[in-house]
Parts: sequence; structure tokens; C-alpha cells
Amino acid sequence: MGTSVQVTPLSGVFNENPLSYLVSIDGFNFLIDCGWNDHFDPSLLQPLSKVASTIDAVLLSHPDTLHLGALPYAMKQLGLSAPVFSTEPVYRLGLLTMYDQYLSRRQVSEFDLFTLDDIDSAFQSVTRLTYSQNYHLSGKGEGIVVAPHVAGHLLGGTVWKITKDGEDVIYAVDYNRRKEKHLNGTVLESFVRPAVLITDAYNALHNQPPRQQREMFQDAISKTLRAGGNVLLPVDSAGRVLELLLILEDYWAEHSLNYPIYFLTYVSSSTIDYVKSFLEWMGDSITKSFETSRDNAFLLKHVTLLINKSELDNAPDGPKLVLASMASLEAGFSHDIFVEWASDVKNLVLFTERGQFGTLARMLQADPPPKAVKVTMSRRVPLVGEELIAYEEEQTRLKKEEALKASLVKEEESKASLGPDNNLSGDPMVIDANNANASADVVEPHGGRYRDILIDGFVPPSTSVAPMFPFYENNSEWDDFGEVINPDDYIIKDEDMDQAAMHIGGDDGKLDEGSASLILDAKPSKVVSNELTVQVKCLLIFIDYEGRADGRSIKTILSHVAPLKLVLVHGSAEATEHLKQHCLKHVCPHVYTPQIEETIDVTSDLCAYKVQLSEKLMSNVLFKKVSISVNHEL
Repeated sequence: MGTSVQVTPLSGVFNENPLSYLVSIDGFNFLIDCGWNDHFDPSLLQPLSKVASTIDAVLLSHPDTLHLGALPYAMKQLGLSAPVFSTEPVYRLGLLTMYDQYLSRRQVSEFDLFTLDDIDSAFQSVTRLTYSQNYHLSGKGEGIVVAPHVAGHLLGGTVWKITKDGEDVIYAVDYNRRKEKHLNGTVLESFVRPAVLITDAYNALHNQPPRQQREMFQDAISKTLRAGGNVLLPVDSAGRVLELLLILEDYWAEHSLNYPIYFLTYVSSSTIDYVKSFLEWMGDSITKSFETSRDNAFLLKHVTLLINKSELDNAPDGPKLVLASMASLEAGFSHDIFVEWASDVKNLVLFTERGQFGTLARMLQADPPPKAVKVTMSRRVPLVGEELIAYEEEQTRLKKEEALKASLVKEEESKASLGPDNNLSGDPMVIDANNANASADVVEPHGGRYRDILIDGFVPPSTSVAPMFPFYENNSEWDDFGEVINPDDYIIKDEDMDQAAMHIGGDDGKLDEGSASLILDAKPSKVVSNELTVQVKCLLIFIDYEGRADGRSIKTILSHVAPLKLVLVHGSAEATEHLKQHCLKHVCPHVYTPQIEETIDVTSDLCAYKVQLSEKLMSNVLFKKVSISVNHEL
């Protein structure tokens, strides 16, 4: 038999739910993607919770919530402790995406599923790989090789190839065949006849809109701005928004427009700073432009980066274009801006991707759109009066409890460090009061009296610590110019630089996400919510800029790859069934569409054997150089 391969969907089959799949290769368990949606519903992670402790490695394909949003929670609450693999952009931009999600939630709710520290802890275990880099696993995964390849959907997005004994298992979801401004197309077509292909049916029924419709994107924006209205683009934190920024930047430069463009997320500054250093992960045109003219495409001249809504509120009056997170309109700056702008007929809300199921964005994309929607407006207000006093008393009590616990732990550690006094012989010493008083007649030269405590038989334990603070003499070297400097004392570690990038403001003095978190927690506060009915009078338009292959491209690619066995995931029931029937006729005879927690065996039917030649046999082998032009018969 060939390499044993089993696939178990944990989320994201026959629907548009987050992506998460368990792939077992010869007993080595891969968790491929660990997604969550913008509702952050823990019930979606029940299947993952059952197998989290058995996972040996995690592979992340894209830096958005649907592909890695559950990683911090899974590591904190579900017992997931396996090493994680991704590309550098997926690691960096995924980290910023989770920061933005957390800060957006904390601003409007008592969000406690994970914290910023949990996010940092989860991403510390990520091993970053470059495209086409073969990474050989060790230990239980000996003989397995993983390699990321270009997906073309998001920056750093990955098609994973897992190889064992010459058989390839390919995981390819959310890929894009078309070359865009900042990304090359996928390399999925370069794989031919893999043993197993796991891919999605998300766009199987969706055809790419004509170029004329895509050009409506710029036309709709410019028309609204010239009419005196504002334009809102609900976007993700660090994914498809990058393509939109380049499109708008070029359009503004080409037409010499002066309307302000604002990119508003809690992590906008850090996002662009990191993206500037990821040019080698982008399309050929961007790379060549930088090599010839040193022109960085993400040195945005027409876009202003904001990390706080107050900055937008203080901006000059007049028409403006705002790209704000979240794309779902469930939380974040886009939610608040929509509530403010929706009632004005001059304004435009332009969607560039389908909203997640059950979100406000999905509701507004209905045909026809609703004339009014109910929304919850939440905000943090400082505690005052009795609430503030009660909060401070509770904090004081908690601090005292923590101090008491710390002192008890320290005392226990001190006792443990001293250990049992095994050096004393006989019964415990009893000090005779009379003898003790007799020794009190000894007088010091200065007239002071002291009590002799140096009792015969007392030997300090070998593990005891000297009764003074440790002191180490600093023997520094000096020359004619002063003290000699050790250069190692001034080297900044890589991890320290990473933390500095996360927690220090940019060159423009603006706060970044770390400082923003301090703002959220600076003063005791509570969340106040109220229900509103928003009259939707603004213009609502959806233009597809998702950056995914359409149904026609998917079918063409699958026919070219021609896997031996095909597993379809992530798509509506109609799209999944449609693509299954097409593939059965035109791609391969083995097509699987498993349900949640249904394990399917897709082991190759080919027989593979391992042959090991002994040293005795090899020592008797005669090697001869044979000319290629001569025909030989065995």
C-alpha cells in the first residue's frame, strides 16, 4: 500500500464557515488552517477541541480570520501545542489581523476569549518558510516534507505540498489564477497527478465579472466624491485591502484627484510598514520596479494612515474615501462609520467581497437591500461614582490576594531550597535557659552585651544561601580613552526588535496597536450598548475584488492537475455538489465530499515498497560508466 492518508474536516464543509481540517499522513496529524469567523462563536470549535491535543503540526495558508483566527484561543483553551508553519507574510500580517480583531472587540464588549498576550504566545511558535522551501520534519514526522507555494489570493498566501515516500498531498484553497497589481497568480497548475488534492468549491458557481464591471469600482467612487458624498469601503485588516490601496493610489495619481483617502484600522501603520519589506513576496512588476528605480509601491502618497476614529472625526470637512475594518461590519471602525453615513443619500458603501454568513455586510448585500437595519451601538465610558469606588476596591482586593499568593509561593520555595537538615545528629537541640543566661556575662569591648548563639553542634545546611545579597565585582578594563566597551552589550536581539515594532509608535508619532491597547485599558471603564434602527438611504454596491479563481478557472486548473483522488471542502452545498459532478466526469473517478468530523481514507492505491540494500551486497556491485549512445540489453 502507499502512504496512508486520512482527511477529517473540523469546520468549513458544505457551508462558508471557517476553514479547519485534520490531515493524517502515516499517523502524523496535520491541522491545516485554524479559522474562526467574525462572530467568534466557541461552538464552532467543538470538533477541534476533541483532537487539539493529538495534533503534531499546524499549517496556515492565509493571514485572515477565516484561516487562522482560532489559533490563539486553541492554544490557550483547547490544548493545542503543536509547532506552527507559515510564510513570513502570513505570520506578520496574521498577527496584526488578530491584534485588530481583539482591539475592535475590546472597544465594544467585554471580550475575554483571548488577549494580546495570548496572540503573542500563539504566534511565537510559528516557523516561517519561504516559497518552495522544503522543510523536513523530524521525530514522529521523519520522512515527511512540507513546502509552501504561491496561492495568489493574499500576500504570503500558500498552497501547501506535503510529500511522503514520493507521494504528494496538495492543500489548495482560496487561490487566484489571475495576476494582480501586487501578487502573481497561483502555481497550482505546476503540480501534476498528485496522490491527493484538497481544494475548495467556494467559487464553483461564480464567474468572474467582466472587466467593464470591475472598472465601475473607480467610476462609482469618483462619481460619489464629485457629488459631495463620502465613500466607505469595509475591508479586512491586512489582506485584500493591499490590492485596493494600490488600485486607488494609481487612480488618484493618474487623474490628479485631491480627495483624501484614509486607511483606518488599529494596525494600519504597522501593516504598511511590514508590507514595504515584503516586496520579494509580491508580483514581478513590483519587484522589477524596485530593482530598477528603488520605487516601493507601498510608499503611499495619497493615502493617510489612521489608527483612531478621533483622527477621522478631526479631519477637514468635505468628501472623503475611507477604507476601514472590519469587512463584515460586525465590529470595528467600519461599523461605526456605516451607522453615521448610512442615512445620507449622497454617500456610498462599496463592498469588494461577500460578507460572512449572518453578518451585517451580508444582510446589506441582499437583492434588494433592506431599507432599514437594526444595529447595536456599543462604546466604552469611564467608571464614575460608586461604580468607580467598587472597581477600585475590587482591584485592591485582587492585588492583596495576588501579593499573598506570591509571598506564600516564595516562602514554600525558600523552604524547599533549604531542604531537610540531615547534617544534625541526635535529637533536636534544646537550649537551656540557665546556660543561655550564663553566656550573657560576656561583655564586648565597647560595653555592649550580646547573646551567644553559636551553639555546639550547629552546622548550616549545605543548600543554604549566604545571608546577604549577592555581590559581583565588575572588573572593567580601561585604556587611554576610558572604559573599554563590549559591543555585545549593545546588540538588539531579533525578538526584542519584533516587540519594539509592535509597541513603539511610528516615525510620525502616532500610536500603534500596542499603544492603542494601553488606551483601552488606561482608565476603568464599562461598555454601554443601545439598539438603533438605521435608515439605509446611502447607495450600496458590491463589486467583486475577492481575488479568487472563478468557476471556469477552477475547472480548468483541476483538469490540468488531474489528481488521483480529490477532496472538496469549503463551499455551499450547491457549489460542492456541482463541482463534484463535474470532476467525476472530467477530472478523476475518486471525488470525496466529507461531512464535519467524518474521516475519509484517501490512501493511494499504488503499492510502494522500501528496499534497503545490505552493505555486503553493495560491496560486490561493479559500477561501469556506460555511453548514452550505445544501446544495452539486460
